[in-house]
Amino acid sequence: MNRADLNGLRTFLAIVECGTLRAAGDDLGVNPSAVSQQLKGFEEALGSALFVRSTRSVALTDTGQALYERTHHLMDEIDAALDATRHAARSTSGQLRITLPYRAWQLALAPRITAFQDHFPEIELDLSIDEELTDIVANGYHAGIRLGDYLADEMIAVALTKPLDGAFVASKEYLQRHGVPKRPADLLGHDCIRYRQIASKKVASWQFEIDGMETRIEVSGRLIFSDLRSVIDAAAQGLGIGWSLREGVAAQIESGELIEVLRDYTPHRPRFYLYFPRQLRDMTSLRAFIDHFAIGA
Repeated sequence: MNRADLNGLRTFLAIVECGTLRAAGDDLGVNPSAVSQQLKGFEEALGSALFVRSTRSVALTDTGQALYERTHHLMDEIDAALDATRHAARSTSGQLRITLPYRAWQLALAPRITAFQDHFPEIELDLSIDEELTDIVANGYHAGIRLGDYLADEMIAVALTKPLDGAFVASKEYLQRHGVPKRPADLLGHDCIRYRQIASKKVASWQFEIDGMETRIEVSGRLIFSDLRSVIDAAAQGLGIGWSLREGVAAQIESGELIEVLRDYTPHRPRFYLYFPRQLRDMTSLRAFIDHFAIGA
């Protein structure tokens, strides 16, 4: 249906339901002459008269009656669907689908999630824990959370944490058996527990800050995981040296379960950001999420 037919049908239905062209004009917010002109064009497009007109009233022809019976409920359904869409756009409710790595959940969301649920009980958060870069549009997410150097292009980004730090960690038992590395080069003699990116299938190199410059070193070891939490679990079991965000393992370092090494060589990491398509910037539930979780909120 083209725009002219849709407008003509809406005018036709208004005339039937209001009884006169003047009343239909009042309902549509236009003058009676505009209603008459719209009806004339619609009848010409259909090739059939829809009303028998007199100076005081209009009556449906058989063709008009048949058209009304077949279409009036459809327009009601269209209006109801449009009203529901407007309500959904204004409503702070519904499902919000977000992809994020575990550390983003741990550091940015978990400490404040209870207060969010108390303030917005009608919002359902569907959180997909995933370390990989994800096309949020193609995979049906409203938003993603990633470190600042892994953000998708052409997205709006909002900071959720302060800048972060990395940490190289091992158990006390491992370091007693194998010694404490003093320089990044010493890692060549250690079991380094590494992480393989699922999508690219590449094993991630380790980054260090040496003489003020970031340097990558290809370390080796006997364990590779596709899950960063497993890297830290293995390190805590004494199976080697692993890498994580320091904030994510702070409690284990404080308790002595993990020992941090090479701290002077550990580079800083960017913040976690929420990112989403510009077309969703006015989505009410997403705005509520941003207002609650954005840093400084």
